[in-house]
Amino acid sequence: MAKQELLHGTLDALILKTLQAAPLHGYGIARFLEERTGEALIVEEGSLYPALYRLEDRGWIESEMGVSENNRRARFYRLTPVGRARLKTEVADFRRFVAAVFQVIEGPVPS
Repeated sequence: MAKQELLHGTLDALILKTLQAAPLHGYGIARFLEERTGEALIVEEGSLYPALYRLEDRGWIESEMGVSENNRRARFYRLTPVGRARLKTEVADFRRFVAAVFQVIEGPVPS
């Protein structure tokens, strides 16, 4: 399978979902998404960090400095209560979007 670019807005939902279980640093988030998708989705730094800053500005995640598994200083991100509520909305919206796309893909071809 070819590596795919993320649809606009999808990265936010994927980050929120990734942080649902536990705080992670940016590299950990990117690696989780790559591993979880069999490396079908590669999240570049140029997309990841602006998304993290945007989510933090919206109050959906918060961050603090800590030490990574490599014994390096890293910024760890965690979901806020507002972010947990937003994740539910994002998942519902994405399910509606996917269902609509499949209605077109699997539906009859116009004559």
